[in-house]
Amino acid sequence: MNPPPATVGSWRAILFYVLMIAAAVGLFLAVRGHGETLAALPANEGSAAKVESAPSGSDAIRHVLLAMAAVILTGYALGRVFACVGQPPVIGEVMAGILLGPSLLGRETSAIILPPSIAPYLGVIAQLGVILYMFLVGLELNLSRLRGRAQATVTIAHTGIVVPFLLGAGLALWLYPRYSQSGVPFTSFALFIGIALSITAFPVLARILSDRRMARSELGVLSLGCAAMGDVTAWCLLAFVVGVTQAKVGGAVAVAGLALGFIALMFLIVRPMAACFVRRTGDGPLSTGAITLVFTGVLLSALATEAIGIHAVFGAFLLGAMIPHDSAIAREFTHKLENVVSVLLLPAFFAYVGMRTEIGLLAGWTNWLVCGVIILAATAGKWGGTLAAGRLTGLDWRTSASLGVLMNTRGLMELIVLNIGLDLGVISPTVFAMMVIMALATTLATTPLLILLERKDGSASRGVEEARASELMAQ
Repeated sequence: MNPPPATVGSWRAILFYVLMIAAAVGLFLAVRGHGETLAALPANEGSAAKVESAPSGSDAIRHVLLAMAAVILTGYALGRVFACVGQPPVIGEVMAGILLGPSLLGRETSAIILPPSIAPYLGVIAQLGVILYMFLVGLELNLSRLRGRAQATVTIAHTGIVVPFLLGAGLALWLYPRYSQSGVPFTSFALFIGIALSITAFPVLARILSDRRMARSELGVLSLGCAAMGDVTAWCLLAFVVGVTQAKVGGAVAVAGLALGFIALMFLIVRPMAACFVRRTGDGPLSTGAITLVFTGVLLSALATEAIGIHAVFGAFLLGAMIPHDSAIAREFTHKLENVVSVLLLPAFFAYVGMRTEIGLLAGWTNWLVCGVIILAATAGKWGGTLAAGRLTGLDWRTSASLGVLMNTRGLMELIVLNIGLDLGVISPTVFAMMVIMALATTLATTPLLILLERKDGSASRGVEEARASELMAQ
């Protein structure tokens, strides 16, 4: 007797998933084998400009306060402008840092607002802001959404990572001899380019769906589930890549082992403890002791992953994911921290990114052509991979295409990854600038493309209206 259609579809998806992972590993090893034979530029070419010595005392405080005030106000103004045209305000905030940096104003004028000498101070504030931001991202993860369509979600999310990752690794064969340095191993460079093309910005995606009142629609729930699963997977991959970059083969294996041990510790011990802690605190206001304990946990978790060698943001993100998203702790921390982090601390990160982004490094049509190829590869990989997986799991063409558009959103998460790569010296300032432009371009394209697909599909528009009506009734 033939198995039921659902079983056939299930086995087909499982077989596709296994073959996809096997093919991805084989293709990457082939790319790596050829890439290790390539020669990069001499170490002194493409290096970052020298940073002035940091000021001390009141001079440093004045410079930092002026820089943050300028970026906050500019980011707010640009965010309102972008919001008026249907774009997420975070685009305006990112643009504020870039516009106040050397890309638009030039080094001399930009140094009045963002002098290079304050980079160490601004960097510390930026890292603290990103750590707290990633903790909030972890708190927003609703893994229960994945249970109903866990198989489809995993297949779509991982295909949407594997395809752009392979395209990025292949692209590294072209970029490495032209933009990397001789001290950077090809494997580290290819892994980082692949990860950079694979990222989806879960928080920005959630904001877009909320603004369009699609968060409760079938497409919205599926896209948030895929983005959540993709974020977890991408950050685990990033942790491994950072470990490979910071250590030799033996050290990388040790870092990977410690990272897996830390993840197991979080799931097997910290997660049950967090659930018990949530039950004990109840739904009432949190005590000062409870708030102190959570903040201490965030900092220690970030410190542990930094000590392991996989960056502090991963620890903060993972701890946030261990706390039930619908608990009083998650709600209160999100409510109290969201504005402080997004309005006060993240602008320091945007200013830091702006100081490090020099679009002038892309002078010449060749560099802009390379930037265009990067944007095309990132879009084709993310959209094409998600579209194919969506069709394989039974979604119609329009829904699969819309899901691919949503998964192509990168935003702030991409900038965090790129800054890690620049800090480690894996990517050059020129590649960093290209990738920043790619992150902005792919995020800007999300809303217009989504609107275009909705207009061509009446059922999608009706689905959005039904979701809006259900939200209004719930209110």
